[in-house]
Amino acid sequence: MKQFYVLAFLLFTFSCLSQIRGTVTDEKGTPLPFVSVIVQNSYSGTTTNEKGKYELQLKKEGDYILLFQFLGFKTIKKNIHYEKKSILLDIQLFEENYNLNEVVINPKNNPANAIIKSAIAARKENAEKTARFTADFYSRGLFKIKNLPKKILGMKIEMPDQMTAGLDSTGSGILYLSETVSKLTFEKPNNYKEKIIASKISGNDKGFSYNTARSSFYDFYDNTVDFDVKMISPIASNAFQYYRYKLESTFFDENNHQINKIKVIPKRDKEPVFEGYLYIVEDSWAIYAVDLDIKGYRMRNEFTEVMTLKQNFNYNSKTKIWSKNAQSLAFTAGAFGIVFSGKFNYVYSNYEFLNTFDKKTFSNEIVSFESNANKKEATFWENTRPIPLTEEESKDYIKKDSIQTIRSSKTYLDSIDKKHNKFKITAPIMGYNYKNTFKKWSFDYAGLLDISSLSFNTVQGFNLNSGFTYKKWDEDSGKSTAIATTFNYGFSDERLRVVGNFSHRFNNQNYATIWVAGGTAVKQFNENNPISPLINSISTLFFKNNFMKLYNKEFFNVTYSQNIANGINFTGKLEYSQRKPLFNSTNYTFIKNDDLYSSNNPLDPNDYSTAGFTTHQLLKANLNWRINFGNQYISRPDGKFNLRNDKYPTVLLGYEKAFAASQKNNEYDLISTRVLYDISLENKGKLGINLKAGKFFNAKNIAFMDYKHFNGNQTHIGQSERYLNVFNLLPYYSQSTNDAYFEFHSEYNDNGFFMNKIPGLNLLKSNLMLGFHNLAVPNRKPYQELSIGLDNLGFGKFKQLRIDYVRSYQNGFQGDGVIFGLKFLNILE
Repeated sequence: MKQFYVLAFLLFTFSCLSQIRGTVTDEKGTPLPFVSVIVQNSYSGTTTNEKGKYELQLKKEGDYILLFQFLGFKTIKKNIHYEKKSILLDIQLFEENYNLNEVVINPKNNPANAIIKSAIAARKENAEKTARFTADFYSRGLFKIKNLPKKILGMKIEMPDQMTAGLDSTGSGILYLSETVSKLTFEKPNNYKEKIIASKISGNDKGFSYNTARSSFYDFYDNTVDFDVKMISPIASNAFQYYRYKLESTFFDENNHQINKIKVIPKRDKEPVFEGYLYIVEDSWAIYAVDLDIKGYRMRNEFTEVMTLKQNFNYNSKTKIWSKNAQSLAFTAGAFGIVFSGKFNYVYSNYEFLNTFDKKTFSNEIVSFESNANKKEATFWENTRPIPLTEEESKDYIKKDSIQTIRSSKTYLDSIDKKHNKFKITAPIMGYNYKNTFKKWSFDYAGLLDISSLSFNTVQGFNLNSGFTYKKWDEDSGKSTAIATTFNYGFSDERLRVVGNFSHRFNNQNYATIWVAGGTAVKQFNENNPISPLINSISTLFFKNNFMKLYNKEFFNVTYSQNIANGINFTGKLEYSQRKPLFNSTNYTFIKNDDLYSSNNPLDPNDYSTAGFTTHQLLKANLNWRINFGNQYISRPDGKFNLRNDKYPTVLLGYEKAFAASQKNNEYDLISTRVLYDISLENKGKLGINLKAGKFFNAKNIAFMDYKHFNGNQTHIGQSERYLNVFNLLPYYSQSTNDAYFEFHSEYNDNGFFMNKIPGLNLLKSNLMLGFHNLAVPNRKPYQELSIGLDNLGFGKFKQLRIDYVRSYQNGFQGDGVIFGLKFLNILE
């Protein structure tokens, strides 16, 4: 009852503070959502919410003409006189009388085609009119869920309390609700600056909404519209390759502009295309409105059923500009019987269109927040929010905000922790976790039987991990500390190895972090660990292919990293280590046969008596720089968030020096570089490039684990999303070098551009993958691989499979094979 009175009071206050408010309905009294309410010849306006209710704030007293505009209905004009008193203005809209008798349907001369051709021809001119502007921006994001279970595939679902607080007993309700008010400055194609004035998240008064204008730019004057996949605009320069059009009707707006309602029909179902309606203004050929659907599989998102994007544009007779005043993006998605839905509403107002901007207007900081953006009082939102809250949204704010007060208290958090921290009799075996949420620390014990860590290799046999982890964190300052100990026991070599780790992050601005580690561990000769424990276990136990080669490392190291400038990260590391040889200690296998395991010597698989190196000690220093050119970032009170600029490559520079070795021949210097670059080919896909090069000095007789090793693959199983750092037919240590090297990987992903056009194969909804890989080291012929394959394979919504045919060459043809990509293994590990 108390909550009811609070709700009633807030809704009453909310109504009284509104200047002009009301409900928009159709002839039958049905509320109409997303109706544009605009002050004529201005850039001030709002839209109705899902229940047809609207609110409009006016800054000055005087006479105004309000326009109520909704697709499929006649625009209504209302004259009002405003004297800073609340005005109740309900509006009834009537269906538009479409003019069809003038439309002559001629199969050889489709009138819709002529309109679209004119819109394409005028695209650049219309886009230029809104190419530079400042504006006020408002957004609201809503995520809902239906039938959220307690567990999925036996795994308990864990979500923050502020999200699940609004769910009912069936696991249904609002998961996330947030709002943003900001000042926006924009210049095409990609100069952008946004100042967040206010940010609000239901149930989280410390949070900052991610609803920014940056995520709302869907410009159909561009050739493609980015939904992770480049979707083809219905008025793109090549639109007729993807769409058919039908002129369904015409009507006239309040300014006597003829509006053409064009039905947009995809030519091929599996292409990255829209379907729905596009409204084009006669003569100017500007966009009047957009009402288009995007099916999930068309944008390579199998979990999404459909997205619906709507845009409304408003004409200003003074500036002769059609500007977007409102936009909504709604979606439905689902998996495992769970249904997700959501909607984002955006309102743009108070435009100022400019011819130029000062050169200092834009910088690498694209979004910033006022310091008190998440502390705005309720009255601010009541006076600023252009779209009224629905009753469901109001209740969600009230419920979650009141629950948050309770759930952030020490008493409540301690009671939850007490239940969670209950010690079970199985804890010594299966593990135990203790958490003090109020003081922000936790302790975890992995247990004696951590099955997820169980693996097999011929040096240790079956081996298992256990350990302890302590964590302490502070979200406000960005500081965090972790102390961990890992115990690894090999059942065949009967040896316990222990590693300790300490880390501390100093802040969330430059992310300065220090790591200290030490102990004893088994390590692969290739420090990139090209063979995962799971794949090696299967390969060894079932096929007697023990590809993983190991040595024993006793070490102590200190690492420090921080962002030293925008887009530049520095990492330095100093390590002392003692390396010792290891030998096979078991011949155990699941599949009995007379074959022998290969030795643990990576240089000679038939040498079971020597290890390829002798025990030694050395110090090693590493200096590494990572440079993201054109790096952009978001500045929030709770941290700085970097956004890599995809227009530019990422460059890595490294220097490594081994010194003070017990054997002088193990000392060396190494300089290296790496370039990573993804080149967007618009709707034709993406080309990924990974280039590496390096040179050793004074390294003639260094230990084998200090060589440059290249990521090979002899298992025919791929685990990564992309094959930009692996040679899929290369024996693991066959090309290792202590001299110079040049490594090149490239992979083309068509994102369905070709596959969508091939009858039969387009039903797979797959991606064509083409790869080229090259490796050059002194005194050897270059090693190369060519590959062709299909990605995004699977069943139903789960597309975690990939298959490639690979051919290798070195001084002629070497061999070929099929690689089976099992991307889900990354999740399991």
